[in-house]
Amino acid sequence: MHVDPVTLVCLSLATLFVAVLPISLYRRLRGPFAFDWRDTIAGIAVFALFATVIERALNGYVLHGNPVTAQLLTNPLAFVLYGALAAGVCEEVGRYIAMRLIARRAAGQPGSTDSTGLAYGIGHGGAEAWFVGVLVQLQWVFFAVLANRGELDEHLSNLSMDAVLRVHLILGTLSPLVAGVFALERVAAFVFQIGLSVLMWRGVRAGRKSILPIAIALHALIDVPAAMFQARLVSLVAVDALYAVVAIIVAIVLFRTCARGRRVPRPA
Repeated sequence: MHVDPVTLVCLSLATLFVAVLPISLYRRLRGPFAFDWRDTIAGIAVFALFATVIERALNGYVLHGNPVTAQLLTNPLAFVLYGALAAGVCEEVGRYIAMRLIARRAAGQPGSTDSTGLAYGIGHGGAEAWFVGVLVQLQWVFFAVLANRGELDEHLSNLSMDAVLRVHLILGTLSPLVAGVFALERVAAFVFQIGLSVLMWRGVRAGRKSILPIAIALHALIDVPAAMFQARLVSLVAVDALYAVVAIIVAIVLFRTCARGRRVPRPA
């Protein structure tokens, strides 16, 4: 097994780009929007708890631990519906709880209308970029380096033969195009998380309880194409093309609407 050096460089650069994006955006917007660092930490914490712990535990039980639901979800349409709703419910409930608490703390404080939503969204989306993207991709970069040195099988000696074969198969599919697709998907997801956070913050600040089901529905709708790809109902090209177009639209809307907010520093 040998991974082309050009592919390895592309994977490394794509991973670096995704890793730096949330940090760079936070630093760029921190001053103009008077970010409170606690909002960003809240976003990171909510994603870590609700997406990587609660949602994974739920998926483990529903998809593997419960024979009834596991059998039911072998149906592609049922799998798509569950996959979209599980992520939407877990993440948006966490986002809603966090923003209700933030709203109590920030009551009466001046500042940019969307400052909290942006800061929180960068934390939530940045955590997703790192947990789902960067850390996973770093593992494959590491495996690719080992493969090129002829040390991969030795490193994977504690795994079963099937697991080792899967690693070799995945490494065999890596290419500059895969690196580009990875970066595109992570950037789109990051934009969506910021958009959902701004929307949730506006709803919470306005006292609209309907914002939670609305956010769940939107989040689920965003996840439907990815779930359809996992169920082999649509192609990856179609999914990524759709995400790219929608992410551009969301980014434009965010830029135009958030830039109108007042940008005055918050009191310490």
